[in-house]
Amino acid sequence: MVANTVLEVRLDAFEGPLDLLLHLIEKNQVNIYDIPIVMITEQYMDYIKLMQRQDIDLMSEFLVMAAWLLKIKSKMLIPKDEEEEAVEEDPRAELVQRLIEHKMYKYISFMLKEKQSDASYVMYKSPTIPDEVKDYDEPVSPDELLSDITLAKLQSIFDMVIKKQTDKIDPIRSKFGNIEKEEVNLVDRISFIDKYGKENKKFSFKRLLEKGADKVDVIVTFLGVLELIRMGRIFVSQESVHDDIEILYNDDCDELDDNYDISFN
Repeated sequence: MVANTVLEVRLDAFEGPLDLLLHLIEKNQVNIYDIPIVMITEQYMDYIKLMQRQDIDLMSEFLVMAAWLLKIKSKMLIPKDEEEEAVEEDPRAELVQRLIEHKMYKYISFMLKEKQSDASYVMYKSPTIPDEVKDYDEPVSPDELLSDITLAKLQSIFDMVIKKQTDKIDPIRSKFGNIEKEEVNLVDRISFIDKYGKENKKFSFKRLLEKGADKVDVIVTFLGVLELIRMGRIFVSQESVHDDIEILYNDDCDELDDNYDISFN
């Protein structure tokens, strides 16, 4: 139980009972969704005692809230079994909802007040157009310039603009499609080299690239040769550094499995 203490506050510091409740919640640093109703009610009643000499109309609002708090407090102090506690709604729910709404409107009012304060620093300048600009007369009147424009003339101008755009298109290059390079698949290339070796038995690396392969194709083919060497399906030899690589197929190998694992260790 919190001891009764006198709150030294002024009445005009709060704009109604909800504002006072928000002050007490923030002062005690409690969760607004889990208000310790006993403690807050006692502090609220201490404040009501200070209002006895205040305006009765203003005090009536605080007394209504005090009655509501006492009602909530009595409901929460009544012992309940587990089933009733699970079914019954929290008696503080409506109060929490009103406090949240009040807090939201309070913050909005602060924001509007800041905007009003910032607006006081804004200055507007009345228009000061020089006389020579004000008295300027256009040499050609837009109304006279457009007086003989018809829909037929506008259509003719539009067709001319479209024709110029069409003439800029190259009749030959515009029909070219996109040239896309096919990706070289290492697994497929290994299968190709294995099949080629089975048919030719002995061949050179250059002969393997007779179909005019590009740089990527050469690299993938070389990787395929390395993988087949690792698997023991081919043997390679080279007389000197710049000589062609001779490849010999190993006839003692079984059929190549399509699900083999590719790894270079």
